[in-house]
Formats: sequence, C-alpha cells, structure tokens
Amino acid sequence: MEMSAKRMEKVSTYFFAELQEKIKKLKADGHDVIRLDIGSPDMAPPQEIVEALYQAASKPDAHGYQPTKGPDAIRHAWAGMYHRALDVELDPESQILPLIGSKEGIFNITQALVDPGDVVLVPDPGYPTYTASTWIAGGEIHFMPLLSENDFLPDLGAIPADILKKAKLMWLNYPNNPTTAFAPKGFFEDVVQFALKHNLLVCHDAAYSQVYFDDHKPSSLLSVPGAEKIGVEFNSLSKSHNMAGWRLGVVAGNEEVIRTLLTMKSNIDTGSFLPVLHAAVKAMSLDQSWLAERNEIYRGRRDVVVDQLMKMGFEAQRPKATIYVWARVPGGLKSAQFAEKLLFESHVSVAPGMMFGQAGEGYFRISLVQNEDRLLEAMNRMAKIV
Repeated sequence: MEMSAKRMEKVSTYFFAELQEKIKKLKADGHDVIRLDIGSPDMAPPQEIVEALYQAASKPDAHGYQPTKGPDAIRHAWAGMYHRALDVELDPESQILPLIGSKEGIFNITQALVDPGDVVLVPDPGYPTYTASTWIAGGEIHFMPLLSENDFLPDLGAIPADILKKAKLMWLNYPNNPTTAFAPKGFFEDVVQFALKHNLLVCHDAAYSQVYFDDHKPSSLLSVPGAEKIGVEFNSLSKSHNMAGWRLGVVAGNEEVIRTLLTMKSNIDTGSFLPVLHAAVKAMSLDQSWLAERNEIYRGRRDVVVDQLMKMGFEAQRPKATIYVWARVPGGLKSAQFAEKLLFESHVSVAPGMMFGQAGEGYFRISLVQNEDRLLEAMNRMAKIV
C-alpha cells in the first residue's frame, strides 16, 4: 500500500533537517562545528520582550485557544510597525492577518490559491518553501532566474507569453535570500504594472526588510500605489527582532486574499499562544533604536566575512541588507561538493547554492549568525583548505 500522496513525490526533506543529522554525528565524534548555514539569529531580543512574555504567561486566563485573527492589539501593532518602518498605511481589521511565522503563511497561501495546473512564478535561486508549497498544491512552476548580470532581479520581460496566460501567482523576496540582492522602489513599481497587465497576484516575502546597512532602507511592495489591488506582503519578527523561534509573522495587503487565507487557517490552526502575542505587541511598540545597534553588529560581521573571503580570492559582494553573504564557489567545484568539503575537512557548515535552485549552483551562502571571533575562526579554517 502506497502511504504517501502522489503530490509528495516531487518534495524532499527540507535541506537543513538532513544537514542537522550530519552535524549531530560530527559533534558526537568530538568535532567543533561552526554553523554558518541556517539563518537563525544568534542574538536575543531585548529583555523587555522576554519580560512581557513572562508576565503574560503568569496570568491564569492566558492559556486558552486564540482566534486565528488574534487579538486586536496584535493587528494594530503590525499596522503600526508598517507605518513606522515601511511608510505603509494598513487597515488592521481587513488588511492584516497574523501568522505562526511567515513560513506557515507562505505555504498555506499557496494551498488556498493554487489549483492543479496553475502556474506559479518562482525566483531561482529562492527560498525552498515557494517551490515545495507549489508542488504540494499540484501547481506548475516557471522559474525566474536571478542572475548577477541583472543584479539578481528577475527579468519580467523574459517570461514567455504562454506562461503568463496560465500564471496565477508570482513570488518575490527583497532584500533577497539567498543572494542578498536589494530591490529599488522602481522595480516594485514595474512589478505592480506588470501584475495589473497580466492579472497576477504578487506575494512579496519581506522578512529582511528591517535588517539593512547604512542608508539602504528597503522598500515595501505595498508602498507602491495600486499594490493592494494585486499583492500581499509577508513579514516576520524572526529576523527583524531576533525572535525566530517565537514564530511570529504577518501577511498584509489585498483584502480578498487575506479573507481567503483566514478561511484556510481557521480550518488549520487556532492562533498563537496569547502571551507570545503580548510579547510581539511589546516588541513592535517599544523604542526601536536597538535595531540600528543590532544592524551595526551584523555590519561588522559582514565586513569580517567579506574581507576574509576576498583575501582568499573568492568573488563576493558586500551586501546592503540581510544576514547573509553570497559568494561564488572556487575551483570549479559543485556547490554541494564544496559545502561537504568544508563541513568534513574544516568543520564549517555553509549552505550550498544548489539547495535554493538550479541558478544557485556555483554559489554558497554564509549566515552571519556567529560573533566576529567565531566568524574569523571559520574563515581561517576555510583558508587552510581552499
């Protein structure tokens, strides 16, 4: 008896789950593995946020089921953050839906909107959940290559006309994971006009919108006039507020899409733990100046990594945003071969570009989730085998 659905045949175990088993064995054998693969922030959120969680969890009435939409306070907090950080006005009642982390929403919106045979436009390289969610929904994928010669922006004009006739949804992600590319507002203006012309829904993953350097403040898709007609934007406190494990995300924008996803989610979950939501409100309402200080720490880490990579002869750009560095694999090796070599010979773990798609081959990604001393140690280990 076949135990799995046929739609699962195209989907493999998430890369980092398999990598974790290899690292677990190396550590059991006594090796010191420096993990620069997964993008899980190593720094904690401010103590005020943790204290808000503790205080809320101490109340006897805080432990029941929550509505999928969450309490009013969390939606107003997200609207406030969008106004303050991204210059976007949103209606907390109709244009905002809290998520149990943005990954959950990214997966579920595909199940709610994509029918078998619908085409989804997916960036390559890109976050693997865009692809996996489409395969599971029975959709077809047209990959949009993100190439260095185009600043890792998709060439919208290169999408074939017959594909556009069947396309229902387009995924975008800027600042970009894994390439760290930065999209100017003019690009989003072009996207909105393109989507209106071709009757496309644009789903923009803006998880890194508050992790940036110097004056390179990212733009929101929703800041473009007319974007609410064709788009929604996903965001998260995972990267912006060092709260990855708290699972706090949001989708904002088109009201019809928000209602559809709410219907889907109301049959799947009953919202987040109320004390976690109280802490999220605190996170988005306290003095946000600490984010600039945190970004300076990432900037220092970025410079350590990029400077050392360049000394070793790697080709790597200095990113304007995100918590990553995207670099070319040396010596003609495949990205998986290079990552394996680093892991087993130097005990440094990086993410091979191929895990993000075919156009990611020839690259690897470093996550800036270790302190500068630890990053320098990783670069020194890498130098010995390159």
